[in-house]
Amino acid sequence: MQIGINGTGLVQGASIEAITQHAQIANDDGFASYWLAEHPTGGLDALMVLMVVGLSVPRIELGTAIVPTFPRHPMVMAGQTHTALNAIGPRLTLGIGLSHAPMLAQLGMPFDKPIRHLREYLSILVPLLNAGRVDFKGKMLSCEAVTFFKPTAVTPVVVAALGPQALKVAGTLADGTTLAWVGPKTVKEHIKPRLSEAAAAAGKPAPRIIATLPVCVTNDEAGIRARIGRNLAMYGELPSYKAMFEREGVEGPGQLAIVGNEDQVSTAIDGMREAGVTDFAASEFTTNDDERHRTRALLKQLLV
Repeated sequence: MQIGINGTGLVQGASIEAITQHAQIANDDGFASYWLAEHPTGGLDALMVLMVVGLSVPRIELGTAIVPTFPRHPMVMAGQTHTALNAIGPRLTLGIGLSHAPMLAQLGMPFDKPIRHLREYLSILVPLLNAGRVDFKGKMLSCEAVTFFKPTAVTPVVVAALGPQALKVAGTLADGTTLAWVGPKTVKEHIKPRLSEAAAAAGKPAPRIIATLPVCVTNDEAGIRARIGRNLAMYGELPSYKAMFEREGVEGPGQLAIVGNEDQVSTAIDGMREAGVTDFAASEFTTNDDERHRTRALLKQLLV
């Protein structure tokens, strides 16, 4: 299992310079990847930020986890991706997702037929990225186009997929899934079997399973879990995540986060690997310098 860093917690209110420095340190520390998410109702554009990051930071894989699909036609998404690739080279993994009905409601957009939307979206996006052309007519989305950039390498696309139908689409049309708020039991019993079955049926290689959870090495496990529970309580109210918490047998984000001493955190991350996670992108949730140093030190040990 590869270990990466998810810098999304840094995005809100952070400058691009600060994010670039964060990614540079992750690169220098030897992490395999650096990931950013994008909120549909505001904040920085993840693809644009990663393009700027990639101009300064060599080697490390850069990925979006995720960019919401509904606000952008797949032709626009492909154009942005080709632009980033032209600037930084073929080391970008594009993570996309449907987002959530309450967030799209803030944009005045309906969360209409999400599985059909996802299937048609990928049917346009993937050919544009990897063949440079598409001719697709769907019920919700259509596109007949040839890109100005001739693709020179395959661009991996992963999908935030939690439910059975979304996992089937991701396994069939994409290269895997990128997960938030999903624990090892759910990965092993629900995510991996459904995703792998769909990929095998489509004649595709074993799918990538990228997972992100808050991580903190601390002497105050109860306090950190309580803080995560308060600060990130909204995720427990979103139906798709709530279903994953129920599958895992936890009440919310505070219980699912990876928190404790070095042995506890190491064991929990290893449990993600054993469950079938191919890439773990740690979201460092720390409250002081001691926790920051200990958490990063442990994550670096796990790279060996």
